[in-house]
Amino acid sequence: MPVLNRIASYAEEMKGWRRYLHQHPELAFDCHNTAAWIAARLREIGVDEIHEGIAKTGIVAIINGKGPGPVIGLRADMDALPIEETTGAPHASTVPGKMHACGHDGHVTMLLGAAKYLAETRNFAGKVALIFQPAEEDGGGGQVMVQEGMMDRFGISQVYGIHNSPNVPFGHFQTTPGPLMASVDTAFVYLTGKGGHGATPHECVDPVVAVVGMVQAIQTIIPRNVYALDEAVISVTQIHTGTASNIIPEEAMFCATIRCFKPDVRALLKKRFYEIVEGHAAAYGVTARIDYDWGYPATINHEDQAEFAAEVAREISGAEAVNARSNREMGSEDFSYMLEARPGAYLFLGTGPGAGLHHSAFDFNDEASPVGASFFVRLVERAQPLAAK
Repeated sequence: MPVLNRIASYAEEMKGWRRYLHQHPELAFDCHNTAAWIAARLREIGVDEIHEGIAKTGIVAIINGKGPGPVIGLRADMDALPIEETTGAPHASTVPGKMHACGHDGHVTMLLGAAKYLAETRNFAGKVALIFQPAEEDGGGGQVMVQEGMMDRFGISQVYGIHNSPNVPFGHFQTTPGPLMASVDTAFVYLTGKGGHGATPHECVDPVVAVVGMVQAIQTIIPRNVYALDEAVISVTQIHTGTASNIIPEEAMFCATIRCFKPDVRALLKKRFYEIVEGHAAAYGVTARIDYDWGYPATINHEDQAEFAAEVAREISGAEAVNARSNREMGSEDFSYMLEARPGAYLFLGTGPGAGLHHSAFDFNDEASPVGASFFVRLVERAQPLAAK
C-alpha cells in the first residue's frame, strides 16, 4: 500500500487521535467537546486559520499553499450514534448509550492526518479548506453549513469526502459518476378510529385493520408505479398499536423510510404514498395524519471530479483496487448538499472484515487512516499543483 512515507510516520499518533475520539462520542450538533479537541489539534498542526461555530459546532480550517490558486474543500463528519457499544475494546466509548458506530472518528483522523502533512509541506497552490461537520447522522449539518454560506465565505471551488466501508477489501476505493447514494424521506402515519371491546368490532372503527391494509398497499408502489430500471426502496420499519388482547385500540401508527435517486421518482413516491394512505383511510373509516419528512437528497457525484478522484485513488491503492463504476448505495448522506453547492465527489474506502456500520460491535480499522490521509493529500497536490518555475 503506497501510503506517503511521512504520513506513515504519523500512524501511531493518528491511532491515538482516533481512539480518543472513539472514547468520547457526541451526537448531532452537540459536538462541543469534539470540536474543541479538533481545534486544539489544528492549532498544534499549524494551520493558518480556524473558524469555529459553523452549524453550531462545525469547523472550517484553512491551510495556505505556496502560490495563488483556488480553494479545495475536504470534509469529515464528526458526530456519533445513540447506540450502546458492545466491542469490549480498551478504547470503547466512555459515554453510556453513545458510540462511534459509523467511523466518523476515523474520518476526522484521516483529515487531521492530511492536514498535518499539508501544513508541513504546502506543496500546492491556492488553499485547502478542512471541513469538520456535525450532525450527519441526524440533523443535516452539511445542509446547515452550506446554508450558512460556507462555500462562498471561504471561496470553495470543489469539495470531496470519504466514507469508510467495512467488509470491502482493505484499501480498495469505490465510487461512480452521477448518483452514488439515495435520497431519504421518512413518513410517519397516525391513524385514529374508534376503540372498543374486541368481542364487538361492529361497534368500533378498527385502526389495526386499516394499518395492515395501508402497509400492504404501500408495497405495491415500487413494482407497479416506478419504472423497473429506476431503483427505489420503501421499507415500513415500525407499527405501533394496541394494549391488550381483547381491546380494539383507538389509534395506530406506522412509519416508513423512502429512498431513490431521481427527483421525479422521489416526487412520485410521495404522491402515491399520500394517495394510498388517504384512500385507505376513507375506505376503512379512520382519520389519517401524515408527517412526511423530506430528507437528504441523493448524493450525486460530478462526472469530472469522480473520474479525477478515481485517478488519485489508483495512485494510492493501485488500479486493481479502485472501482470507478461501483454500484449505487441505498444509504444516504448529507454530503449531498455540498455536492449540490459545488462540484466534487464522494468515495468509499474499504477497511476490511468487521462489524457493519451502525452495529454496536463496529470499530474503525486504524490501519485505514494513513490510506485516507494519503488520498486527501494527493488529491490536493494533483488538483492544485504549483506552477513550474
